[in-house]
Amino acid sequence: MEAIVKTDFSFPGQTGKYVGKVRDVYDINDEYLVMVVTDRISAFDVVLPEGIPYKGQVLNQIASKFLDATSDIIPNWKVAEADPMVTVGHKCEPFKVEMVIRGYLSGHAWREYKAGKRSICGVAMPDGMVENQKFPEPIITPTTKAAEGHDEDISKEDIIASGLVSREDYEKLENYTRAIFRRGSEIAAKMGLILVDTKYEFGKKNGTIYLMDEIHTPDSSRYFYADGYEDRLARGEKQKQLSKEFVREWLMANGFQGKEGQKVPEMTPEIVNSITDRYIELYENITGEKFVKADSAGNVLERIEKNVLDCLSKL
Repeated sequence: MEAIVKTDFSFPGQTGKYVGKVRDVYDINDEYLVMVVTDRISAFDVVLPEGIPYKGQVLNQIASKFLDATSDIIPNWKVAEADPMVTVGHKCEPFKVEMVIRGYLSGHAWREYKAGKRSICGVAMPDGMVENQKFPEPIITPTTKAAEGHDEDISKEDIIASGLVSREDYEKLENYTRAIFRRGSEIAAKMGLILVDTKYEFGKKNGTIYLMDEIHTPDSSRYFYADGYEDRLARGEKQKQLSKEFVREWLMANGFQGKEGQKVPEMTPEIVNSITDRYIELYENITGEKFVKADSAGNVLERIEKNVLDCLSKL
């Protein structure tokens, strides 16, 4: 299948279109959003030059499953999975922060820790920890939502003081974040995985808080294999993981971290296919289901358009 890296639909009632790093989002009558999860891939806030076939389907269907699996905890924006690559849902007014929750000392938190910092986003981290060790309790390390460039770490106190989110709403977001993470961790454990860290986005519609966007996908989350985790930790070895981190590691090994003057290494067909395989591996591991590649015998864009039009006609 050709990777779908660009869409240009014109749906009935369409009042706008937003192109993100990975998603093309169509605004329908300022009430619903049509979110097309493309096969674009980003790392270090840079969209890489090659798309990854089936990545959009993997992300959309994992997020769809987890939205359904957490809908008893919090209402979410999803109305329908219109196509394997598309979710249609409520348009909400997004909060201007992303709620990052970390159960383990990994990724950005570990890089900060290794540099000598013992707090992140105003949250203390215990002394004497090693990379990938479990925190005594998961920590919430929010970031601002940048329209462009890097999201920035921010503390709960600064969020409230700056008026980004009211204290009452922020405390609700914290409670929802912990509850959804707990549910995601329980589901992951049944599949032999550890949900290491993840991020959630929330919004409001008619005064109600909704969970928005994707959840528990390899783009927004990091997973370790539970089998062998303790042994690898004891030996100081890298954990076997399912996340987008392997893409970042490949880029870093080839001299790219998104900094000025750096060039993205060549993405050969072998590299692209290996990334597709890793995304499908995560899908099958986290859902416990075989990944079924969506029909691509015809024109994929035509399939998406037909399915979305059918879905919108029923709203």
